[in-house]
Amino acid sequence: MTKKPFVTVIIPALNEADTLPQLISAIPSCADRVVVVDNGSTDNTGQIANDAGADVIFEPRRGYGQACLSGIAHATDTDIFVFLDADFCDNPARMPELINPILCGNADFVLGSRMHGTAKHNLSFPQRFGNRLACMLMRIFWQAKYSDLGPFWAVTSDALKRMNMQDRNFGWTVEMQIKARQENLRILEIQVPYRARLFGQSKVSGTLKGVCLAGSKILYVIGREFLRGILSR
Repeated sequence: MTKKPFVTVIIPALNEADTLPQLISAIPSCADRVVVVDNGSTDNTGQIANDAGADVIFEPRRGYGQACLSGIAHATDTDIFVFLDADFCDNPARMPELINPILCGNADFVLGSRMHGTAKHNLSFPQRFGNRLACMLMRIFWQAKYSDLGPFWAVTSDALKRMNMQDRNFGWTVEMQIKARQENLRILEIQVPYRARLFGQSKVSGTLKGVCLAGSKILYVIGREFLRGILSR
């Protein structure tokens, strides 16, 4: 009998104590482990996540990419990683739809896109504009057919190693999507629902500073990877 692949969910979290109990309880049984990376919270995010049954990693070095890297380093026995934001805007009940194509051997990387139907209306204008621009550039430079820089995705451990992720903050998602295309991974994009935040505001799209920093870093990563490709020819 073939052993069932071990699935780890990684949730970077910064001051998300209000949403974590609901989020973690909604994660389906296809996940074998939930890792919450407390990225320097000033509330009781870590304790709340621990009480809800998650493994908690404390990573004081700020940055979304840094939190993801720390979560990966904690879960070295994983076959499939699922990444999920802590704000409970994505619906974790849809996780099997991301994992199943990998389990069936049809994909290495499955991205949940929020840019379809009513889901996209819960994204801010800067998010929608930035996503369209980044996806257009990835299509021009790498013929990558993405519609979103989504925070909800699944990827095999082997594919993740091949991508050799480096970014420590806002460029993590776009770097992963670029490298998935560069490594000729089997990529699948599926539609997922997305709702407005239940509590507070986004640390990125909720402030002008966050929007500017994230946007500039995303464009920087796209330009850097494009130049690297030219220089390596």
